[in-house]
Amino acid sequence: MKTFKGKPVTLLGETKKVGDKAPDFKALTIKNEMVHLKEFNQKYLVLNVVPSLDTTVCDLQGRTVNRELASRNDCLVITISNDLPFAQGRWCGNSGLENVMTLSDYLELDFAHKYGVLMKENRLLARSVFVLDESRKIIYAEYVDEMTSHINYDQLIGFVKQLPKE
Repeated sequence: MKTFKGKPVTLLGETKKVGDKAPDFKALTIKNEMVHLKEFNQKYLVLNVVPSLDTTVCDLQGRTVNRELASRNDCLVITISNDLPFAQGRWCGNSGLENVMTLSDYLELDFAHKYGVLMKENRLLARSVFVLDESRKIIYAEYVDEMTSHINYDQLIGFVKQLPKE
């Protein structure tokens, strides 16, 4: 069962697991431009999913995952939420991180439905993380049970750091 602040939530969409082909999706950049997953050409993609960057846990997740994995040239961390692109842009400016990438799924919820992360009760994305390889197969997936809890940072970072480098 998935919960948000202790209350059960319903996740809509198709849940993904390791070994699944990552569905292409479209979402908005901080410049309000629509992009597709297929447009990113890094060997590895980390889809870092948070309910809202305006909260303490989400802010920490965004900063930690980006800071820990930014040193890999072959890996791009994309933080995805339903925050408006303007709010994401403000977070990027305040984060102190260079080359941080955020995408907003608020408009069409395309990512949310394709990855099974839309919380029906509040229209936010469920805290989760996915790592995709160069063939865009899901090689790591974590859906958090309680949305106010943290992802397993050590497990994720350890997994990505052991991936073969280019």
